Amino acid sequence: MTEPYDLITMGRIGVDLYPLQSGVPLAQVETFGKFLGGSATNVAVAAARLGRRGAVISRTGRDPFGDYIHQALRDFGVDDRWVTAVDAYPTPVTFCEIFPPDDFPLYFYRRPKAPDLVIRPEELDQDAIAAARIFWITGTGLCEEPSRSATLAALQARTGSSTGGPTVFDLDWRPMFWGGEGGASGDGGASGAAAMAAARPYYEAALRHVTVAVGNVDEAEVATGLREPKACAQALLDKGVELAVIKQGPKGVLAVHRDGRTAEVPPTPVEVVNGLGAGDAFGGALCHGLLAGWELEPMMRYANAAGALVAGRLACSSAMPTADEVDAFLASR
Repeated sequence: MTEPYDLITMGRIGVDLYPLQSGVPLAQVETFGKFLGGSATNVAVAAARLGRRGAVISRTGRDPFGDYIHQALRDFGVDDRWVTAVDAYPTPVTFCEIFPPDDFPLYFYRRPKAPDLVIRPEELDQDAIAAARIFWITGTGLCEEPSRSATLAALQARTGSSTGGPTVFDLDWRPMFWGGEGGASGDGGASGAAAMAAARPYYEAALRHVTVAVGNVDEAEVATGLREPKACAQALLDKGVELAVIKQGPKGVLAVHRDGRTAEVPPTPVEVVNGLGAGDAFGGALCHGLLAGWELEPMMRYANAAGALVAGRLACSSAMPTADEVDAFLASR
């Protein structure tokens, strides 16, 4: 087998069609930019921009957008060998609206089924997954079969490995993929609560096999049933993870390790252009810090800075910063 990858991510992939006009409803937008998208994919791109060797496990349609995805991954230096085509379904596209500083509605076109939910257990390169220095999954991968079984099979391969490093669960809550509408129980009404109840058993199953869990308070609520950040972090530790990272938006980020170490870092101020890729930039930088063996506080500050840089840019994947950009940004603060 070749040298293990620094990072393998598994999950959503697609094409982002983002408006080139800010503050305009989608119905009135005249021009769009085309970008590589999907949270797991963006995390791999973010890590690659920081010098890490990564790959994505996902699927596209057999169509021109699928061809574009392969070319974009190669251009970013991300291995696309495990991104395969599904004849039956089109490559997903995602639109957004841009209303800075904090309103960025997303419109997912993933029906009748997204190809990235047709990843099958028997197709996985379990040796490569087991050996990767970091393996990254998302909550979306658990929402439908056969992706759910494939995600859990990949986690099982990690559990039995003595060579791999951290296994990260991006809690990645998209209630519309679970039959819901709201973002969390507090603002989602009955549909939000019902969607969370449907998802929680699968989140709990995944948590038994991971060492790091990362998400915002809404996402942590899906996994734990709680909303207070410190309580969420402790509940995630109680479910078996070694490191819980709770993103708190304007309140910054909280990281709690099983060994008692904690870090609570304020947000990095930036003039927001499009906040949608910030979490993926944070994820790629988190992986970079884990691979480098950084302490919690500098790792969180670095990840916050990477996220802030992307929030100040239009795109997601192509906006991911280099290490020099993050260093310069931190030095200017």
